[in-house]
Amino acid sequence: MTELVHREKAHVLPLDSIRGIAATSVVIHHLLLMPTFLAAFPHNAWINCSFFRSAWLLVDLFFVLSGIVMSLSYVEGDFGRFSLREFMVRRLARVYPLHIVMLIANLLFRLLRIGLVATGVVVAAPAAFEVNNAYSFLLNVFLLHSMGLIDYLSWNAPSWSISVEFYTYLVFGLIVLLAQRMRSLSWFYAVSGLVAVASLVVIVFVLDKRSLGLQTDFGILRCFVSFFLGVLTVRIVRRLPGKPSPAVQGGLQLIAMIASIVLVSLAETNPATTFLAPLVFAAFLGTLLAFPDALVVPKILVARPLVWLGRRSYSIYMVHALVVLFAEYFVRALGPRPIAALDSIWTGLPATLNLVISLAAVLVVSNFSYLYIESLGGKLLRNALGSRPDFSPSPAPSARLTN
Repeated sequence: MTELVHREKAHVLPLDSIRGIAATSVVIHHLLLMPTFLAAFPHNAWINCSFFRSAWLLVDLFFVLSGIVMSLSYVEGDFGRFSLREFMVRRLARVYPLHIVMLIANLLFRLLRIGLVATGVVVAAPAAFEVNNAYSFLLNVFLLHSMGLIDYLSWNAPSWSISVEFYTYLVFGLIVLLAQRMRSLSWFYAVSGLVAVASLVVIVFVLDKRSLGLQTDFGILRCFVSFFLGVLTVRIVRRLPGKPSPAVQGGLQLIAMIASIVLVSLAETNPATTFLAPLVFAAFLGTLLAFPDALVVPKILVARPLVWLGRRSYSIYMVHALVVLFAEYFVRALGPRPIAALDSIWTGLPATLNLVISLAAVLVVSNFSYLYIESLGGKLLRNALGSRPDFSPSPAPSARLTN
């Protein structure tokens, strides 16, 4: 009997860097639009623009990227050796340690807040938990908090996407397993395409949504659309007949990148355009996958700071809400006078300083959480759940790739 061994694929550095840029943009999005900051600062931060105000849409870029990575790692080249148990153990080890630590951190913060309110140190209303209650906490523990069991964001709000993505992994794994038993890679891609199209049809025609901004309201369908489109992107790239010149490759990448930026920027005033986002993101990421040696874009994306950012993208995304919450309390405590004084020096200075300092704090905390929670915790959980020790990396196929 053939031993089920998966060899983890090398990371495509430009894709990693894009993930880091997207995660940072989501942080900026929240720092610009938090009601506390909008009320406290007389003028907007200097980088306030439609792209960052609509950067919530970049969550779909995460989903497309995940579909690409999962297809590269578990389908292309490894079809026939897939183990559903091993796959889900590794997915759980990837997302769960940081998720549960941030959930506990939010719980401790809420308990501290209640204690301070009860003793009169802090004045806040209401003092008790609102949406962050015992029921929603339990759902968060089992990653069920965005699976339709509650209709509100709770605790570490950004983790709604981790909830839907984890169960999308399960659906992906089941499809791979069935296709493997049928010995048909074509069947796998056909079902993946069907899931993506059917999910979009349900969103538009059954749920009657006007944009792709689903979260707790069937956000898993949103994830299905983008994730399985990412899966199909790998297949399309693999079947490209040939490669044009590096200059043409670079031109195609620039066009796809600009289209992605423009589309996100349009989302604010044209919500219906968001339905095109998964397709446009897939086209852009597909060009990065297909043309790793193109001019300009890949060379920029392998710069050390962007690679550093990409490695910590999951931590950046998961820790930022709590850091922003602390920033909100600090701004409230600071009061209007210092803010007005700074704003009189330079219009928009206090909002910009808040953004820069908060973002820097997110990066510092995310570096710690990446090293000591995400990486170390993932390794410990894999060992605890009996993940196979014989998973070893494949050689990097080009200079653009790294383990």
